[in-house]
Amino acid sequence: MHQDNTTPKIIKDQGKWAKWESHGLMGGEFSARRTIAGRSIRWDAERARQAYEDGWWSRETLADALRQAADETPDRIVLIDDDGAIDCATLHARVTAMAHALRGMAEPGDAVSFMLPNWSEAAVIYLGATVAGLVAHPILPSLREHELIHMLPDLGSRVVFIPQTLRGHDYAAMLDTVCDRLDAPPAVFVVRGEGGSAQTYESLLTPPPAGAQLPELEPDAVQMALYTSGTTGSPKGVMHSHNSIRALVLQLREHWRIDPGDSFLVPSPISHIGGSIYAFEFPLLLGTTAILMERWDPDEAVALIEKHGCTHMAGATPFLDHLLDAARRRGSHLPSLEVFICGGAAVPPSLIRKAAGYFANAAVTRVYGSTETPVATVGALGPGELDQAAETDGRPGIAEVRLAEHPAAGPDEGEIQVRGPQMLVGYVHPADEADVFTPDGFYRTGDLGRWVDDAFLVVSGRTKDIIIRKGENIAPKEVEDVLLDHPGISEIAVVGIPHPVTGERAVAVMVPDGTARPDLPELTAFLADRGVATFKWPEAAAYWDALPKNPAGKILKHEIRAALRAAEETR
Repeated sequence: MHQDNTTPKIIKDQGKWAKWESHGLMGGEFSARRTIAGRSIRWDAERARQAYEDGWWSRETLADALRQAADETPDRIVLIDDDGAIDCATLHARVTAMAHALRGMAEPGDAVSFMLPNWSEAAVIYLGATVAGLVAHPILPSLREHELIHMLPDLGSRVVFIPQTLRGHDYAAMLDTVCDRLDAPPAVFVVRGEGGSAQTYESLLTPPPAGAQLPELEPDAVQMALYTSGTTGSPKGVMHSHNSIRALVLQLREHWRIDPGDSFLVPSPISHIGGSIYAFEFPLLLGTTAILMERWDPDEAVALIEKHGCTHMAGATPFLDHLLDAARRRGSHLPSLEVFICGGAAVPPSLIRKAAGYFANAAVTRVYGSTETPVATVGALGPGELDQAAETDGRPGIAEVRLAEHPAAGPDEGEIQVRGPQMLVGYVHPADEADVFTPDGFYRTGDLGRWVDDAFLVVSGRTKDIIIRKGENIAPKEVEDVLLDHPGISEIAVVGIPHPVTGERAVAVMVPDGTARPDLPELTAFLADRGVATFKWPEAAAYWDALPKNPAGKILKHEIRAALRAAEETR
């Protein structure tokens, strides 16, 4: 739906958001653009000046941090995966060789794509592209020909790295098919194997010629592009600069208790903004060690945390839920774990409380963000803030977060709008920006929220994930959050499907927790007991073995709706 290009009325803008507010930068129109290395980005000169002055942005880049780490701490371990450990000196040598090789195949601003699981080779490729002045483009390994045929030419990828095979899928054969359909196919390189006509990753790690030079990097240039998972339409390419990523990392150091020598367990996909910064950025900018998990296994995760003394972990709700169960089975309270950050999907308050109560020393909190505006809220990790950590999505960090009037919003709710030094610098296609930015540069998230205690944000639903029944708006997330505390429910999604009389009817699709299956009367009684208004109760219940999700753990409601409608049509 097109949104008008006017600044909406702002509600609850109580000034709890950002350090930038005090500089008088809340007003003004945003319209400028800047082209760097062939990429057109959004640009606000005054806000950029302030970001540099406040230290969120810097003239130094990740390439400088890599050189410094290799010089000062050559033996420090930065990455550990199932193939072994890599120290700073080894990483620097491999990245330098990779950067020179990539420069021979691409021009500044061109993209280097990699479709890999959480392997250390992905870090070499990401850093190599960065040092070479190219755009790193992580791709989910679960994607297939349809998505690749759109993404690779859309971004202008010149090189793509793939596994030979992974989990039974032949990637080399898939890329042969994709490249045959592209007018300007990228060069294909296979990691951990060989694949027909494709070259190997190892062939690019030869030392560069003597005297070969790498470019001086522009920190405001695009460093990484990620495509949104999107539930409708073609995915959009989200662009981040060296500086927007740096601001994100520095924010997290400040709020997530990260110190040099800490270690992050990284099961989240490196093809998402979270996994990529934990694996590629933190080890160099913050002095941490990243322990990469190729595939999520909660029992293995517990063993890795104990073995490596992991201090931090972040992931969607299933990661926390499964880790807690595995730790209990092992009888371990994971004493080394200091922080668990949970987000990316609905997080039951009871899960935060249970995990915080079980883990010996860990603060556990919810956070909120998106690929476009990562970690808009940083959680609630302060002393005595368990209630806020469990019941809200945390306080804003360096981002400005405001709520704007929206037709789908209820009382005291508004559409969440965000801007800050860690936000995207634009989409690959500027035309995609028309409906998602306000005139003063805020990103319209499409989420609804409300403030608690004038400081903490609660994400209450989606502007497009609203069920309208008999003229009443129902926020499914509100109902889901209550029902997730039912002992018979493991996972739930409440969706609306068309109804000829009421407009829509609400269906609760559940994954049972064990053998018991709460029926609809039991669900409505549970909601009534917790004071949920009658008009919000689901009218039907369905039980599935699993809910469809993307790799970050987000439930794909459009697939659920489609399946329910198809089932009705066949009756």
